[in-house]
Amino acid sequence: MPGGRGCHHACVTATLHPGTRGGGPRRWPLLGNLPAFARDPLAFFESLRDDHGDWVPWSLGPRRNVLVSLPEHAGELLGAVESPFVPSELGWAFRQLLGNGVVVATGDDWRRKRALVQPAVRPRQVRSYAATMVECADALAGRWREGARVDVHAEMAGLTQRIAVRTLFGSDAAGREAPISAAMATAQRELGAEFRGLTLFLPPWVRTPGRRRMREAVAVLDREIEHVVREHEAASAAGAERDDLLSRLLAARDEHGGPLSRRELRDESITLYIGGHETTSTTLTWAWQLLSGAPQARARLTQELDRVLGGRLPTYDDYALLPWTRQVVKETLRIYPPIWLISAVATEGATLGGRQVPAGTSVWTSPWSVHRDRRWFPDPEAFRPERWDDDAPQPVPEHAWFPFGGGPRACLGARFALVEAALVLAVLGQRFHLDSGSECAGVFPGLTLQPDRPVRATLRTP
Repeated sequence: MPGGRGCHHACVTATLHPGTRGGGPRRWPLLGNLPAFARDPLAFFESLRDDHGDWVPWSLGPRRNVLVSLPEHAGELLGAVESPFVPSELGWAFRQLLGNGVVVATGDDWRRKRALVQPAVRPRQVRSYAATMVECADALAGRWREGARVDVHAEMAGLTQRIAVRTLFGSDAAGREAPISAAMATAQRELGAEFRGLTLFLPPWVRTPGRRRMREAVAVLDREIEHVVREHEAASAAGAERDDLLSRLLAARDEHGGPLSRRELRDESITLYIGGHETTSTTLTWAWQLLSGAPQARARLTQELDRVLGGRLPTYDDYALLPWTRQVVKETLRIYPPIWLISAVATEGATLGGRQVPAGTSVWTSPWSVHRDRRWFPDPEAFRPERWDDDAPQPVPEHAWFPFGGGPRACLGARFALVEAALVLAVLGQRFHLDSGSECAGVFPGLTLQPDRPVRATLRTP
């Protein structure tokens, strides 16, 4: 499958990367480096880092780009987005799906939306959603049977979707899971295909089969979300009180007393849904696959869950009491960061690492590439949650781990996703070990890093 990569990737070189060597990779006329990027963007970023240095010029069609691979440059870029860098335009499909939500908005519009959305996902609010996370995970565990063979990704996707629908839209929207799921799957595929192909450079009015499928998927999402919004408005008019994310968004007011518009509610609902469902389902899928191949790490997880929980269901307060469980999640996000690339466009006078960046240049950094650099993570492809022990012998440099981005535009749903992943691991991990045997999926870089094939496992007693 294009872009897919197996469990064991080519090792990165042990040499340091002092800077650009030879002006970056060779470019094709008109296409630039698009063919290599489209073939396998993850390998392409690693090759830029290993073969050309930490500051590498390259091009995506006619667009001038630079890839930066030093953690301090990544941190500076993430902290500077808004000024003197602005978010990149990532294509027609990306805009169709996310609209002008907080992820892509800029300037005063972005500041207003962030102020309206952020309170809905603060730790105090995430605490109120923890019970739903645990309840849904426990229901799934109750349906599983010892010795059964399951599609891990499908199971995790179904679970996190139920959690997302209930916490975002409320329990009465549960029947709308199937059309939302199917539409999101189509949108994810088409977004990934456009981003790595020539369609990225076509004007919005050009129609292609992929764009037709994208429009149809987005139309389904729009219809389903509009239906749920109307239900919430009717319930509110009748005096009903609700405690889901959409209700918080409906009640939010900006500094002038203005609410989110209908279109803004749609855009932010899609953004939060992706953060609560797509990101966490893939993280959990990778975590089970990694744990299956790491018996010592799995044994330590079992010991912690037995010691802290003793067979009971976890609560939000247990999140702080499960350090190894959190480290399993953190190490999974290092190896398989859901956000695998980040880019921003330089404005006039922009600098990075003390270097002038010409206006209009897209500066990219890749969590996938930085997270797999042996300078920051010895034996980078090995699954070692102990890297994150408080007394680890080699501390991880600042900004070397950024699976949710960083700076002012860091993912607002990061706390939600981290708590959800840890609590689901705790619920399911007490009762089952997911044994993948020798099977091992590779990755497909779409909107998030997805498995390139079904991840199957046999349910065992831990």
